[in-house]
Amino acid sequence: MPIALVLGTVYVIPVADVVRLSFSDATLLRPAESYGLSGYAAMLEARDLGVVLRNTVVFTVASVVGLQLAGLLVALLVARGDRRGLPGMTALRTIVLAAWVVPGVANGIIWQTLFSEAPFGAINSTLALIGLPRVAWLSDPEMAMVSAVLANVWQGTAFSMVVFYAARRAIDPRLYEAAEVDGARPFARFVYITLPQLKGAILVNTVLVTIQTLNTFDSILALTGGGPGRATEVLSLHIFNRVFYNYDLGGGSALALVLVAISTALTLVYIALLGRGRT
Repeated sequence: MPIALVLGTVYVIPVADVVRLSFSDATLLRPAESYGLSGYAAMLEARDLGVVLRNTVVFTVASVVGLQLAGLLVALLVARGDRRGLPGMTALRTIVLAAWVVPGVANGIIWQTLFSEAPFGAINSTLALIGLPRVAWLSDPEMAMVSAVLANVWQGTAFSMVVFYAARRAIDPRLYEAAEVDGARPFARFVYITLPQLKGAILVNTVLVTIQTLNTFDSILALTGGGPGRATEVLSLHIFNRVFYNYDLGGGSALALVLVAISTALTLVYIALLGRGRT
């Protein structure tokens, strides 16, 4: 009970203050002088909100799909290598986990260097060596979003790998032995045994990486700064810009509550799906 009270206080007080500020005209330069719904009204009337929400949906959906596929692929590869006693599996896990601990800003800077359209850009230089045209990774609006997704997937694959690897190790090996005796091919074993057994892990991982992606802004800030234009400005980055560049603490708090509402809705969907899967 004491620990629950301490943790509850630590989390509840800041959230309550954000709710209070969302109804105020507070800025980073002065405290709140009046309260009302003007901040929410200004947020709904903002012309850039639709673009920001669209970018958020595209970035989140593409990242979640990429994280699921990449994490599952690496997890199955490592699990298969462990079963066969192949060397290098520990090194592979270490390399993937190393990307996870890289700070978001450093991740953005790393990929900004790789995607650079200058002569020293690693990816474009490689494309030129094999006779392919250079790509405007950061200056083209569509490719800038692709670049942001790739950077996010590279960093977050380790988390998905850990979730899927643990779930794959928990599957009873007798299921695969029985399927092999019955003549099931590897693809059939994957579709009819692995995927159904990983259903719970897929649901959990989907919600967790979705919430994580919704709150990602540091790597995008270092990679593209939200540009070109507003092509990669997602909701979390928009909140950061509104508070720390426009000094609009009240409006930023209102947008933060929108982000909290989206994350809470996804959590409720997860609980409903998980409960349905257990009945």
